[in-house]
Amino acid sequence: MEIYDRIKILRKELGLTQPEFGKKLGINRDVVANIENNRLKNPQRKEPLYRLICDQFGVNESWLRTGDGEMFVQLSRDGEIAAFVGDVLSGESDSFKKRLISALSQLDEPEWELLESLAVKIVEKNRIHKSMYHPSLPVVCKT
Repeated sequence: MEIYDRIKILRKELGLTQPEFGKKLGINRDVVANIENNRLKNPQRKEPLYRLICDQFGVNESWLRTGDGEMFVQLSRDGEIAAFVGDVLSGESDSFKKRLISALSQLDEPEWELLESLAVKIVEKNRIHKSMYHPSLPVVCKT
């Protein structure tokens, strides 16, 4: 399998059409098609595009070039949170996610503790509910 095959696999894994993939990279659909079919007319554009693909989509460069390793760079927990918040902030101006993050940013410490307590209760209730319908799942209760 060659790099252009992996680029097509990546695009499909991301659930993007060629035009959508290209838009995120600042190129048009025809360039994406040419990359995926190994027909890029300007070979000197390949290296910058490969780096851009890795940066834009969090792709493991070793995987892209050789197929070795995981497709995506494994982010730390802080990295995942930063990526999520970045995606939300760059999205629709009045999305629910953006309004929620805005509201969360205004909580004080006692409100965070209350929210954590509520989240723990929801998770426990969900686990109990799932165990009723899926007996093989363990019921975990915090004491």
